[in-house]
Amino acid sequence: MPQLCSIDDAVERVLREIDGPIHLGLPLGLGKPNTWVNALYQRCKQLPERELNIYTALCLGRPHAEQGLQQRFLQPFVERVFADYPELDFLGDLRRGELPANIRVEQFFMQPASMLNNDQAQQNYVSSNYSHAARDINSRGLNVLAQLVATDPLRPEHFSLSCNPDITLDLLPMLDKRRANGEKILYLAQVHSQLPYMAGDAEIACERFDIQLQDAETSALFSTPNMPISLQDHCIGMHASTLVRDGGTLQIGIGSMGDAVTAALLARHANNSQYKALLEALNCTPDWHELAGQVGGTEAFDKGLYGCSEMFVNGLLLLADAGVIRRAVYPELLVQQLASDGALDEQGRPRSVQALLDAGLPSRLDERRLAELQGHGLLTNEIRLVEGQLELPSALVPADLANPQTQHALVDYLRPANNAVVLHGGFFLGPRSFYERLNELSFEQRQRYAMTGICFINELYGQEQLKRLQRRDARFINTAFTMTLMGAAVSDQLENGRVLSGVGGQYNFVAQGHALEDARSILLLRSWREADGEVRSNIVWTYGHATIPRHLRDIVISEYGIADLRGKSDSQVIEALLKISDSRFQAELIAQAQANGKLDKAFELDPAYRNNLPERLEALQTEHGPLFDEFALGCDFTPVERDLLRALTWLKRKFKLSEILRLGKATLEAPEPEAFMDHLQRMGLAQPDGLREELYQRLVLAGLQATQGVGKR
Repeated sequence: MPQLCSIDDAVERVLREIDGPIHLGLPLGLGKPNTWVNALYQRCKQLPERELNIYTALCLGRPHAEQGLQQRFLQPFVERVFADYPELDFLGDLRRGELPANIRVEQFFMQPASMLNNDQAQQNYVSSNYSHAARDINSRGLNVLAQLVATDPLRPEHFSLSCNPDITLDLLPMLDKRRANGEKILYLAQVHSQLPYMAGDAEIACERFDIQLQDAETSALFSTPNMPISLQDHCIGMHASTLVRDGGTLQIGIGSMGDAVTAALLARHANNSQYKALLEALNCTPDWHELAGQVGGTEAFDKGLYGCSEMFVNGLLLLADAGVIRRAVYPELLVQQLASDGALDEQGRPRSVQALLDAGLPSRLDERRLAELQGHGLLTNEIRLVEGQLELPSALVPADLANPQTQHALVDYLRPANNAVVLHGGFFLGPRSFYERLNELSFEQRQRYAMTGICFINELYGQEQLKRLQRRDARFINTAFTMTLMGAAVSDQLENGRVLSGVGGQYNFVAQGHALEDARSILLLRSWREADGEVRSNIVWTYGHATIPRHLRDIVISEYGIADLRGKSDSQVIEALLKISDSRFQAELIAQAQANGKLDKAFELDPAYRNNLPERLEALQTEHGPLFDEFALGCDFTPVERDLLRALTWLKRKFKLSEILRLGKATLEAPEPEAFMDHLQRMGLAQPDGLREELYQRLVLAGLQATQGVGKR
């Protein structure tokens, strides 16, 4: 069993037993033992001769805003939602450029846009596919692994890696091999009282750890509040939902576009007539019916989906609660083959003995085969093989599954297969309600959500036959912020090399979309963006960086439709992307393609695609309001805060704070304070003190007036 230590004693043990530089590995996201990491960091700051190298990803920090309206809005919300969450001290120093010379932080994925202008973070970013992260971290000489874990009174000799088995399970065999060769490597666990206990692969014997911190962590888990789903995102989600095939496999990521896909799938299942009515209005082009029929569907889910996603997001749990994600898969190849061939019902029970035979099970039962079926749970353990016959409590029948007498006798002894799973995930992170819901589930219910190593989810190699059977009709749905007209996607890095977030597992899933039979890679993209009053296209002729190269192009979705790029020529790809681009930019894009010889000089875009404008979609929002709920998956904001969030977003999109004339016009047209007094009080602007606060008040009022009614459908 691990040695119980106080935080300070655990720090001293690491300093004492690790000779030379400390190479500390921390899980991605939620699973970091922040209080202990902070103690080690502060101690190393006092010991400039001790080198500390930290290898991790997605260091979670509270939202920060510069002084002004954003800060006035954020501060009370942050204090309420993030409560006593202990932020990482090294993250704060890194943000300020104050890391000591003896401490280095390397990340392979960063909180999106949080380090865009931080030279130190940019220089120490490691570009790795998620599935290669364990390998790359191990190669750096990792000698301390520290992680938050969960406990269950009914499993006293085990910890659960809970939210982060992703890299740890891939790392442990590598580290164990080095330990066996004499290297000193320490494993540290800190229990968190609120962390859901996830079973299966996420369970690990307590004795695997060297150190356990004495006191469980009780502070708030870091949560990611659901953000508003915009009109653009809702339309994107509706399009994507038509490509998901009933009985198939689903992967989606975090963010409002992923939430929009979830909302659309929920509507497809529960409000099918309204869902179809909106689709008919939204898809005004002639080819979407055919594509939906070939690739996906629009009916409610009769068979259900299996989730296979590196990130177990809130939306996937909501889909499971709604009965959309319910197709079970199994860890044993034999059982999965039976399930894939239709021999098992939705509960995993054999439909009949004949169904097992039809799926290829040999008819003659010997000791090995009987033990296998009983071990998998398909037959009860009370059946025995005696001198070539099956001895049942009620009868003695031939050990031949093709025998009618045997088939009839065995009906009462068929049982659901063991270890059914409806979702595999590598890590989880979400709003508070997500953690609460997981903790509400019984131990047996939670076992259906299998947290496991990232290589199982993100790669096909290793158990490939099993994975191919499980991942039938897979739809891997991810996002990009820019797409070139030739089909390359950008999702992690700007042209100048500065990294927004990281590659993560996106490339892994795109590659699987091409490698698996009947699978598709689907990239979601807002066709345009607006900032500081300037509107730009997110579909461009060329870009100086690509996350997904154009030879892996497949399906791209914008709010205006679906572009199926697989196997198409360059001119066909260009035309398909023009059809889903915003019409304000189509003429320029056509001219660029023609100037570079990639589009015929006589090309003209079909008129059916020349009305790709926000106004058309806004009209649909008015008509089909209930399906455009901006917080369809739940909300941590109060009604007043929702109004303010819309207003501040509108202001950010429409104005530069330096444009005095435009700002002045907006403030002159603002309503009187009495119209939104609750909102002004929330912002501390009910009684403005000085010219600056008076300007802030008028700007907030202008934003509230401009967005009044938006999202309240």
